[in-house]
Amino acid sequence: MHVAVIAITRNGAQLGQRLRGGLPEAELHVSSRYAGQAGTARRLFDPADLKTLAASLWKGYDGFVFIMAAGIVVRMIAPLLESKETDPAVVVMDDAGKFAISLIAGHLGGANELAERCAFITGARPVITTATDANGLPSFDLLAKEQGWVIDDIGRVKVLNRLLLDGEEIAVVDPTGKTRCWLCGRGKTSFHDTFAEAMESTARGFLFVTNRHLPPQTQPDNLLILRPSNLVLGIGCNRGTTVDDIDDFVTAQLKRIFLSRKSVRLVATVTVKRDEEGLIAFAERLGVPLAFFGSDELNAVAAPSPPSSHALAAIGASGVAEPAALLGSGGGRLLLKKVKSENVTLAVAEIEEEEPHV
Repeated sequence: MHVAVIAITRNGAQLGQRLRGGLPEAELHVSSRYAGQAGTARRLFDPADLKTLAASLWKGYDGFVFIMAAGIVVRMIAPLLESKETDPAVVVMDDAGKFAISLIAGHLGGANELAERCAFITGARPVITTATDANGLPSFDLLAKEQGWVIDDIGRVKVLNRLLLDGEEIAVVDPTGKTRCWLCGRGKTSFHDTFAEAMESTARGFLFVTNRHLPPQTQPDNLLILRPSNLVLGIGCNRGTTVDDIDDFVTAQLKRIFLSRKSVRLVATVTVKRDEEGLIAFAERLGVPLAFFGSDELNAVAAPSPPSSHALAAIGASGVAEPAALLGSGGGRLLLKKVKSENVTLAVAEIEEEEPHV
């Protein structure tokens, strides 16, 4: 975690120096009044520019440790806050180093963990106020973060966490088995094999871990969907195909077979497409890597569809979409065999999850 430690007092500068030594990726910013109190590995700022400094650093760090009064921090960062999904972790420590308070982004941003680390380094007392943590209960946003899953609707997390706190039953459908292991018996939960079975239960809330697309009109307000990143898109395209052409075709095909694009982990294609601007832009739009495989690698894969004479003549590979999807998924299961539009060829494979350790 790339952390900015900001101190405005003499004691704060000394405390910040200790934190910088204990946090591997921390950078220390100290008021110029106390330049001599924090060693040489620090950056100085004019005390009158504190608010400007915070704003300039806000997007560049994963977390912040402000060594100053909490009131100063609240007023200073309030205009910078956007969403619990994107805000950096914010921890406040007092000048005497007695407390490390997780202030913003406790779960998704990692502020609770950062406060614990600061406390360990300095001997302070960590202050964690998120209700689930205070009551020794799990939280579903932390589950998503630790498993690398995407939260379909962040607002639903609050609903399910409240049900946990109220001791209400939550029905879970998770084919990976990871939720059961992660919960370790904490909270009142029941586990079901299918969505229909869960919805017929007496539970007050529902957690589905799935890459399947569920129409919004079928989703009750007490349903939280977590998306495992386990889909690989194998894509071939004609030279010069636009990002919108690729996106429109992929979106339509995923919707047709009820798969969520939020579960896409990787786009895979042939090496000769390294400079294909539309394909590169599409992967960037999804926020996933773009993997390339040579023609020899693609030809070595036993794909279900017949060889393509066009692809063989053009790039020396008997196919792109299916073998690229299978290679990118590490030999996973093909969910969608090759489908074609005028300019795009698509196949979809699912990465097989490892069995969770019990």
